[in-house]
Amino acid sequence: MLWIVLAIALAIAEAFTATFLVIFFAAGALAAGGAAALGAPLLVQAIVFALVSGLSVGAIRPIIMRHQQSAAESGDTAFGIEAIEGSQAMVLEEVTADHGLVKIDGELWTARSFDGAETYAPGDRVRVIKVKGATAIVWRDDHPNL
Repeated sequence: MLWIVLAIALAIAEAFTATFLVIFFAAGALAAGGAAALGAPLLVQAIVFALVSGLSVGAIRPIIMRHQQSAAESGDTAFGIEAIEGSQAMVLEEVTADHGLVKIDGELWTARSFDGAETYAPGDRVRVIKVKGATAIVWRDDHPNL
């Protein structure tokens, strides 16, 4: 019973982290609980806990972490919002800290200035720093001919 309570507590703790680490110890505790249910002595339960936790951290966590990488980190082709970040945009309506409109690859996007102090006039070329929701956060383009 103690192992099951520990497994539940660790699973809840994982919900408050972004590491995908604690959940593997919860799996180990669950496996140890299974060993306890089969009547295994405490030493065997502890070994099952350590083995399942260690093996899952060593085998499964790297796979999960690899899939969490951005396209830039993994070398894959970016798509969606990730593909827009870093791209060039044309200012259609003045971009300030509060409002603006840009054209990115033929699509219209609301835009905001990255630092809030800069403003960009219609016709200026800017670079998309990041995307928040449906708003492009932009900064002056240091390489306007790209």
